[in-house]
Amino acid sequence: MGDLRIPIKIDNYQPLREVVFEALREAIVSHMLQPGERLMEVQLAEAMGVSRTPVREAIRRLELEGFVVMIPRRGAYVAQLSLKDIADAFEIRGALEGLAASLAAERATEDDIEELGRLLVRMSECLDSGDTKKAVEVDIEFHEKLYDSSRNERLSQMISNLREQILRFRTQSLSYPGRLAEALQEHALIIDAIAERDPVTARKHAEDHIQAAQNSLMEMMAAQRKARSESKEDDSATLEGSS
Repeated sequence: MGDLRIPIKIDNYQPLREVVFEALREAIVSHMLQPGERLMEVQLAEAMGVSRTPVREAIRRLELEGFVVMIPRRGAYVAQLSLKDIADAFEIRGALEGLAASLAAERATEDDIEELGRLLVRMSECLDSGDTKKAVEVDIEFHEKLYDSSRNERLSQMISNLREQILRFRTQSLSYPGRLAEALQEHALIIDAIAERDPVTARKHAEDHIQAAQNSLMEMMAAQRKARSESKEDDSATLEGSS
């Protein structure tokens, strides 16, 4: 981990263990801590300027949420998700998100619809400024508002828990060339269907939106794997040429 420094946001109203948990999760989501990287309590505690106890508690909780895996006699590691893991998660999320949009078309208030519209404007501003990080934050707000508009708390919880598993790939997905603009258009279609009280169309647009997000992520990951493979081949050729 070297000279790793993980910023934490001290909140007088929030327990330290919660602050440490959120900081570690953000470090994983932002890829500051890479998939497959070993998590050492001592180094992490030093990186955040805290004791080992809240770090240990955070690692256990991250394991429960799927961000960390514990390997016997080896320790804790940042979880690596296979393409199949990601595809399965998106498949379930697409179905649940479609249901949420369908219910929102039937149950959302006019205030709900107006708030979704305001979030659309904010996301458009992120597109204009090229602020992907802020766009991710607004995207999360949009979807949480969509779930809230379904008036089904259990459904909202199910989607939120699943979303945590793929949260660290959201920035990658929206960073894909042209993806942010596409997501903005997809959000607009969902809002229009909800405003028109059309649950069937709202469901379809929501499902299509999640499928498009999955496609862009898979394409980006495939490109990254290809780049790594070509880099290894170049390194191998360099070594052979120097022998």
